[in-house]
Amino acid sequence: MTATTVETGTGRGAGQAAPARAVPAATPFRRVLHVELRKMFDTRSGLWLMVGVAALSVIATVAVILFAPDDQITYESFATAIGLPLSVILPMIAILGITSEWSQRSGLTTFTLVPSRGRVIGAKAAATLLVGVVSMAVAFAVGALGNLAGSAVAGVDTVWNVSLGAVPQIVLGNLVGMAVGFALGVVLRSSPAAIVGYFVVSFVMPGILVLLAEVREWFADLQPWVDWNTSQVTLFDGATDTAREWAMLGTTSAIWIVLPLVVGGLFVRRSEVK
Repeated sequence: MTATTVETGTGRGAGQAAPARAVPAATPFRRVLHVELRKMFDTRSGLWLMVGVAALSVIATVAVILFAPDDQITYESFATAIGLPLSVILPMIAILGITSEWSQRSGLTTFTLVPSRGRVIGAKAAATLLVGVVSMAVAFAVGALGNLAGSAVAGVDTVWNVSLGAVPQIVLGNLVGMAVGFALGVVLRSSPAAIVGYFVVSFVMPGILVLLAEVREWFADLQPWVDWNTSQVTLFDGATDTAREWAMLGTTSAIWIVLPLVVGGLFVRRSEVK
């Protein structure tokens, strides 16, 4: 706590100092981050999505062990089976993490306690990043255990065919998807609208862009530079290894993540919280 001394002439002699008035210090960012992490688990939707991450990882692992041919009992098979549902669930967690302030009507309390809305959004982004990294670590661990158990059950050699160099790219691919969902949440500030928007951007827009590239030659070379789904698939495949591909990732991220965050941040800072 800090204190300031205010001088006033009202009811006092000239130059007489008013009693010291305590001015509360800004809430530390670490505390804001801790609160935002707790809020991601406090709602029923957020809690069950977190539970779903672990549950789907186990279900996908068991499904590979039960139904995959013996020659497909590899770490890549487990990683792919676990990664597909996670690529959908993690963006939903990111969306609900930001839109809950409006859907749960907690924004009045949040922005009263922390008037700097930019700090709140930053804490939510950091919390989303942490949840994504931890979720991916759990998924990789479950996949590794499944690979060991599956090879033992099938009586085959344990195959580790996902290189260490590809792991950071796979994690980054999921984080990019979460960032797109988070950006849509900041722009729309409505859970249903942001979720629908994410599925449109993820599953409808790529098809439209591919079709446009096929019927318009001038767009064929431009399409990889504006289609973030192409960049994300390349990351999942661990094939982003040239400067051109990283530049494409940077361009699509600027279009689908940075620009919406800037526009949405302006809306959040100026919008009325009800």
